[in-house]
Amino acid sequence: MRDGKWARHESGTKQNPWNLETPPVTSKCQVYRDESANPPTLVIQVGKTELRYHLGCLEDLHAMLKAHGDWMPLAEVEENPRNNRIRAK
Repeated sequence: MRDGKWARHESGTKQNPWNLETPPVTSKCQVYRDESANPPTLVIQVGKTELRYHLGCLEDLHAMLKAHGDWMPLAEVEENPRNNRIRAK
């Protein structure tokens, strides 16, 4: 995500992943849905590190953010506390 917008030309599949940057724009990552996995999975690849989350986490996150007024702190970040927030659309 860049400036709060997903790149519309990327489909979020393994063949055409979302290309994003981690806060505070220090690393690039690829994110895609693996709906063939059991359970369906959201895959995040940052360098050699692969993270996998239940695909339902996106809906859960959206509902949680809406319940908190679209903004909430996620973690403590000593270097720059402004980078520890996300926003729902």
